[in-house]
Amino acid sequence: MRPIFSAGLVLVGVSYPLVAHLAVAVQSPGLALAASGLLSFLLLSRALLTGRLWAWCCVAALTWFAWLLWQRDATVLPLYAPPVLTNLFMAWIFGRTLIGDRTPLITQFIRAIRGADDPLNSDIYSYGRRITWAWTWLFAMLATINLMLALLAEPSGLLLLAGIRPPITVPQSIWSAFANLFDYFAIAAFVAVEYALRRR
Repeated sequence: MRPIFSAGLVLVGVSYPLVAHLAVAVQSPGLALAASGLLSFLLLSRALLTGRLWAWCCVAALTWFAWLLWQRDATVLPLYAPPVLTNLFMAWIFGRTLIGDRTPLITQFIRAIRGADDPLNSDIYSYGRRITWAWTWLFAMLATINLMLALLAEPSGLLLLAGIRPPITVPQSIWSAFANLFDYFAIAAFVAVEYALRRR
């Protein structure tokens, strides 16, 4: 049962950005709520299946919040958060290992692959630190761009929903393509480039 459940979560995770982008592309409030529902299920599913009361309270609160968004024609609003928060979280995961005398995250991966008995020379340690910095900056940059596009998106960007007309705007479809599609291509491309450099 557990492998099936895990596979289901992976399917939900892959489906979310596609449904979110489709919701923006066709301007569908229903699909926007469906995308938010997929994300909520992804985050709460384990707690819901184990009968945690707080998780079911979250479902009730999220349902009420979704109804409010539907009434105000702002169902796209929750879709702005994941691309920013996820990238910030990943930047923190990598960046925190660069503080003080901690071992950079990529260096930890290299050590795990090579085995604890195989000492790392200074060049490998330095490489791991540089690549960890690169991952940190990549995720921080993606989070910043996603936030800026979300603020400037039209017709339902964050500033416009707040009643503020920005000096410049970008089509909401551009924000969605970047947040829900380009982010993943950028990360995949970075993995491929890093792998090629590592082999060299």
